[in-house]
Amino acid sequence: MFLGLGAPELIFILIVVLVIFGPKNLPKLGKSFGQTVKGIREGMEGEDKPAKADATAESKPAEDVVVEHVDADDEDAPAAAEGKKFCGSCGAENPADNKFCKSCGAKLD
Repeated sequence: MFLGLGAPELIFILIVVLVIFGPKNLPKLGKSFGQTVKGIREGMEGEDKPAKADATAESKPAEDVVVEHVDADDEDAPAAAEGKKFCGSCGAENPADNKFCKSCGAKLD
């Protein structure tokens, strides 16, 4: 049972779709439907997280970062001493165990 529809109803719907679109156009229809579902899911995630395709298209090369030695006793130590990583693409702060940036999805070194 799928969305309140039984087997006879689903078979009837499939036959109608086959008659309307024809067997040659069903793969195109399936691909289009899949892309639509993917777009809806990405849209539901919100504007907080850009889509992976957008993030890679807009990504810029990482700039060289100079890390200075920090003593463990220094209370004003940067986040790197606290076990955090910064993204080379967007500069977002990430936990040390992350392999990818939580903001833009770029791979962390």
